[in-house]
Amino acid sequence: PLNVCGLLVGTLDTVLDSTAKVAPFRILHQTPDSQVYWSIACGATREEINQHWEWLLQNIMRTLSVFDSSEDITSFVQGKIRGLIAEEGKVSLVQEDDPEKFREALLRFEKWFGLPEKEKLVTYYSCSYWKGRVPCQGWLYLSTNFLSFYSYLLGSEVKFIVSWDEIWKLEKSSNVILAESIHVVAGGEDHYFSMFLHLNETFLLMEQLADYAVRRLFDKETFQQEPALADPLQISKRGLETHARNEQFRAFFRLPREENLLEVYESFLWVPFSHFNTLGKICLSESYLCFASQDGSQCYVIVPIREASSSALEYQEEEDTCTQRGNRIGSLCCSRTPRSVVGSDGGPDCPLQVSGEACHTLIEHFEDNPEEEALMVGQKSSSKAVSTEALMTVFHPQDAENLDPKMLKEKMKEQSWNIHFSEYGRGMSMFRTKKTRDLIVRGVPEFLRGELWLLFSGAVNDMATHPGYYSELVEQSLGTSTLATDEIERDLHRSLPEHPAFQSDTGISALRRVLTAYAYRNPKIGYCQAMNILTSVLLLYAKEEEAFWLLVAVCERMLPDYFNRRIIGALVDQAVFEELIREQLPQLTEHTTDMTFFSSVSLSWFLTLFISVLPIESAVNVVDCFFYDGIKAILQLGLAVLDYNVEQLLACRDDAEAVTILNKFFDSVTNKDSPLPATVQQAPVSNNDRTSHPKVDITDLIREAYEKYGDIRSEEVESMRRRKKLFVIQTLEDTTRQNVVSDPVKFTAAHLDDLYGLFKRQHFLSCYWTMNSPALLHHDPSLPYLEQYQLGRSQFCALFSLLAPWVHCAGRDALSLWAFHLLDENQDGLVNFKEFCCGLGEGLTLYLGQTRRGKVDLQAYLKQWQDELLKKEENIKDLPRINQCQFIQFSKTLYNLFHGDPEEESLYRAVASVTSLLLRMEEVGRRLQEPGTPTETTPPNGEASTSPEGSSDTPSPPSVPEPNSHRQEVEWSFAFEQILASLLNEPILVRFFEKPVDVQARLEHAKATQLKV
Repeated sequence: PLNVCGLLVGTLDTVLDSTAKVAPFRILHQTPDSQVYWSIACGATREEINQHWEWLLQNIMRTLSVFDSSEDITSFVQGKIRGLIAEEGKVSLVQEDDPEKFREALLRFEKWFGLPEKEKLVTYYSCSYWKGRVPCQGWLYLSTNFLSFYSYLLGSEVKFIVSWDEIWKLEKSSNVILAESIHVVAGGEDHYFSMFLHLNETFLLMEQLADYAVRRLFDKETFQQEPALADPLQISKRGLETHARNEQFRAFFRLPREENLLEVYESFLWVPFSHFNTLGKICLSESYLCFASQDGSQCYVIVPIREASSSALEYQEEEDTCTQRGNRIGSLCCSRTPRSVVGSDGGPDCPLQVSGEACHTLIEHFEDNPEEEALMVGQKSSSKAVSTEALMTVFHPQDAENLDPKMLKEKMKEQSWNIHFSEYGRGMSMFRTKKTRDLIVRGVPEFLRGELWLLFSGAVNDMATHPGYYSELVEQSLGTSTLATDEIERDLHRSLPEHPAFQSDTGISALRRVLTAYAYRNPKIGYCQAMNILTSVLLLYAKEEEAFWLLVAVCERMLPDYFNRRIIGALVDQAVFEELIREQLPQLTEHTTDMTFFSSVSLSWFLTLFISVLPIESAVNVVDCFFYDGIKAILQLGLAVLDYNVEQLLACRDDAEAVTILNKFFDSVTNKDSPLPATVQQAPVSNNDRTSHPKVDITDLIREAYEKYGDIRSEEVESMRRRKKLFVIQTLEDTTRQNVVSDPVKFTAAHLDDLYGLFKRQHFLSCYWTMNSPALLHHDPSLPYLEQYQLGRSQFCALFSLLAPWVHCAGRDALSLWAFHLLDENQDGLVNFKEFCCGLGEGLTLYLGQTRRGKVDLQAYLKQWQDELLKKEENIKDLPRINQCQFIQFSKTLYNLFHGDPEEESLYRAVASVTSLLLRMEEVGRRLQEPGTPTETTPPNGEASTSPEGSSDTPSPPSVPEPNSHRQEVEWSFAFEQILASLLNEPILVRFFEKPVDVQARLEHAKATQLKV
């Protein structure tokens, strides 16, 4: 009975928790003629759900009568409910951080998993873990470096730990048994977690922790601009959520990395050109005031505080007919766009400040004011670029009197944009709506292209806030010689060689300056192939300084991790592209068993934004869409290209035929509205079978891409990017591991695989709980991927101690240190896996039990050594003689190695015999040298000699000490051959060092105890 009671108590302690229950009552909202139901409220009891219904009747239902359409009602209800959830989240966050409750959870976490005390618990959840078809109710603990689960049910304990850097897949899933769950794949095992009260919140936090681990451990980011993430010992749930919101905010509005989201308010924006209030949110950062609609109008506005002509705000009280609450209307005068007006739901006493400080009331919106002149943002900058004109202006100036059809079409585009500017504003504070996107899809006029690229990419903000920065970089980088500059020089003449601008020194010099300046600015990226092609196009339509900031925007914000040695960003987007193909073009998926074909053929599409496969006059239209919609535009166009050729691709017999079809298609793409002359336009690569490939206008292709695949949301793309990045990283890791295992070293493949895993984990351990580990401080991204993992001295010694067979050796630490210095051949204080593995395989063979078979032939071994010395082979070093102090230390080390061995006494006597023999040999050698001149032997590395210059190796009489000498006896030394011969002369020593070691046991021991060291 006592045992049963104990089982029940343990079970109840880990299972019973109210947060694990899913609310059985819900209130749903459905728009007529729609199959979508929106969850409005939920409750655990009928009384609770009735209370929610009464609140809805009193606060929401009365307001719905003012709306004309059911879609407006749905938008309003969604906005209100989301606002309530946000406010409730602030309150629940305080309750969740209850110190006493969290302290109890922390004690259980430390007790159950035995991780180091430095491991920071972020949060915990009650959930069910599915082991087969049986759910185990327990607790999921999310810490900085690990995902841990514990369950105890009727005497059955389930416990495991998964490090974030081991996760291959992290996704939400559902099936017949599990309505909704979180699926984690790590170490070849599948883990399913369900029965969360807030599953989406849990999943997002797991995504953030996994992404944080990837960026910190694999990409070696230090988060210097993110104080909440800089110290892994201080990571918190609130800090991660804040970081995620800041990144989403910056990505959506294309703001600099320095900007952080300070405040968010729900508000209505009066849109003057449509005379309509649009529901949305005001977002305020240190330097920008932004608005984004939430009613499907796709309207958003960005107001830089620096553009405000006055910080004075005018207020007036207005009765809100919808909410029956007093609102404030604020107006902000801006020198770049017409006056703006915004309504906020802030309280009546909220002060409004246009500054970098947190505001509690916000502003926004623009009324047309023809008296105010719309100016270009960034034109007032005092910095002078090296080249003050875009190359297209220099090499292809427009002729105002040219009235051919293409130029007339170009004038019509310009007129359309001028009308748009007059209605929506011009510059940074312009309204961006569906009409803006429609104009982008139709193609941007040649003379506006550089201006709009700067605007939509956000590069205009960087340039405006860093005046003179580019000129300083050019001066500082001038004349530098690095690997990046060498690669730049090699690729300069391969950048759009058919264009006249890059057949002259003007274009080549500008390209050189921009690429060299960026490599100097960001040595982590330096220079990567495809950057030259992209920069060439940027220079055609933007001034040199503008092209530089556009390149910064692309490499550091819009296409992260694209331009480096591993091109992880491009591989991630290819994986996203594959998933979209499965969803949007299932017929291709059914026909193609290997989806890697689409990855290989589309790599250049992503790296060069289709510039390398399309004629230049068509490719710039793609770049227009990219700067407005980001990577989403490239994904849409890629799907449209495949869809256009789907029938021919389905008829292909092999990959080569499919590549040919796509190449011919790209050759057939034209831009019928391009005003560029034939000398500038690119000729098709192949003109064969032109009848079977009718011309395709790039504008029609882009429009079709938006019509068919425009419903792909940027938020979904970013979520897929996070998920796919885990898979891509782990795939690269697995490929690297396989390459390591295939290397010809003296270990079995299985042992080498385990050894690589231990080495990699030890490297991560050095980064888990510190910001200043040697591996992070001395990280060199230019090194080959295999050499990215390195161990400092302390990490190496810890791993060496785990694997060494001499566990009880008193001098184990000193032995580890000596081994580290031996393997650190380049003396950089770090040992990579190649050095570690080669050292163990060649020099420390006995250490992992690589024994020789049969009887040892001492004479043959010494002869082999002598032959190798005579041949001066590269793998044999000229070992220096060891002096007296070193020999004494060597003898002590041998004694320490023998401690605890069954034959300890015999081994001690053998060492004593070796020592005596060596001393006698040295004595005989000195006597033989007495008649001659003093020996010229120099102590190794200059560290053993303390005798004055000209001293003799012969012993001096005791009564006559040498001048300036601290000892009366002359030092003696030994050669390696002498020591080796003496050791091999003692059979018991030979048996000790050739005694087999259970390698697998040592590796398993290291795996089990590595985290606890």
